Amino acid sequence: MKPFLLLATRAEDHAADDEYQAYLRYCGLDERELVRVRLEAGPLPPIDLDDYSGVIVGGSPYTSSDPVEEKSAAQIRVEGELSRLLDRIVADDFPFFGACYGVGTLGVHQGATIDRQFGEPVGPTRITLTEDGEQDPLLKGLPRTFEAFVGHKEACSQLPGHAVLLASSPACPVHMFRIKENLYATQFHPELDVDGLTTRITIYKDAGYFPPRQADELIRTARQHPVTEPMRILRNFTERYAR
Repeated sequence: MKPFLLLATRAEDHAADDEYQAYLRYCGLDERELVRVRLEAGPLPPIDLDDYSGVIVGGSPYTSSDPVEEKSAAQIRVEGELSRLLDRIVADDFPFFGACYGVGTLGVHQGATIDRQFGEPVGPTRITLTEDGEQDPLLKGLPRTFEAFVGHKEACSQLPGHAVLLASSPACPVHMFRIKENLYATQFHPELDVDGLTTRITIYKDAGYFPPRQADELIRTARQHPVTEPMRILRNFTERYAR
């Protein structure tokens, strides 16, 4: 099998490694089958899409909708590299899955409006599939409504006309969409279970997602909501596109 490619941007080693282990576990892959590139650490190496089964973009501390003058040099570089890679991915309709930051990257690339209108606090939320979502192969086996973990400053407030809305919530109308047949993005984190969210809360408690004093309360709330359904999406992705 050709491996999948995980493009990551978390600078903190503990957060980066925990994210990688989550993708390995829920994609059903081993380290030979999921190649990780940490974009925050250096330039994106040359990528031949023919060497891979698909591309996954993990979550990120980067916020696409921030004014360019507020972005670090590393973020500007990463955004440019991802945009150029997406030029090829979209043109070829090459299997792509972006979680959280995927909405910012694929959404911006495709002309969606990404802003702070529908940001959500860290914790569980209820996601509902649209009629198109219920028919989409990547969402096979999921109930129509399920819980997922979120925590994002920005979101998509307007999809372009050629995008297909697959999932939504009352607080965030665009939680998952598809471009063409094989390009997907979610606002929620399908790789996050309770332990993973606890790790993120601990590491990012001073990153502006929530007041630091709320960290313990957020962890207690998360432990009352054992999220189990969204992970199926990752296994569906790898099983569908492995080649």
